[in-house]
Amino acid sequence: LADLALIEVEEFSRVGSSAIGPGHWIRLSRRINKVFESDPSLAGVIVTHGTDTMEETGYFLHLTIEETRPVVMVGSMRNSTSISADGPANLLAAARVIGHPEVKARGVLVVLNDEIHSARDVRKMDNNRLDTFVSREFGMLGVVDLDSVVFRRTATTRHTSASKVHLLPETTDLPDVPLVADFAGNDGSLLKAAYESGADAIVVQAFGGGRASPAVREAYEEIVASGVPVVLASRVPEGRVMSNPEGTNAGLVYAGDLPPHKARVLVMLALQLPSSAARLQCLMDTH
Repeated sequence: LADLALIEVEEFSRVGSSAIGPGHWIRLSRRINKVFESDPSLAGVIVTHGTDTMEETGYFLHLTIEETRPVVMVGSMRNSTSISADGPANLLAAARVIGHPEVKARGVLVVLNDEIHSARDVRKMDNNRLDTFVSREFGMLGVVDLDSVVFRRTATTRHTSASKVHLLPETTDLPDVPLVADFAGNDGSLLKAAYESGADAIVVQAFGGGRASPAVREAYEEIVASGVPVVLASRVPEGRVMSNPEGTNAGLVYAGDLPPHKARVLVMLALQLPSSAARLQCLMDTH
């Protein structure tokens, strides 16, 4: 690693990734932006992060870093005392990616198992295996081979310096956006409880294509009528949620190909400003 770059190490936080939340995201994003601003010669930033919530943190940074220089998320599936621990190799791969001459303006990247993924598209798909991170529909951005780093595509949605949902200077906490999962036989009580708790918006993890249980559909129609945005996402890993398959409701927002937990991140950022369903839909379609 020392042969590749001059590395400066900063401990931002020492916490398991299952304990990371919006407060960490905000501070980390601001810290990275400040580091870039203060050092024009800096090639990039590597963020070591547990894999449990790497998707959420990575996508938040993908939307809020105001730079074209690379930010690479890296983690491991085996701890340092395991046989064939993967952490050191992943860290080395991340440094090699940052050194690639064409790495700029690709958004925040996730590098594990010698694969390069966009933080927007990547999903953790296995609890144990090294190849857990997958960009199922559109594929990885590139690979880290023994002789070189190879890019094959780039992220086409808005991100980093082109994002329209940067952190506002006065933001200290993000709006309350619960994620409520639908399930067979759902009576809608959990969704109603989320609304009654004072949620600023709600993401519903619906069935395929955004279809929902009858009681959930009735509940979200009432919630939307009250002025609280509802985002329909799907528990199915692939395929877009394009429109309400069970009737037209002007207040609904459709997550497209974003999974529920990433749609929530985008809505939380968007609601720093007053946002109509039309604005939320535009952001969902372009980010």
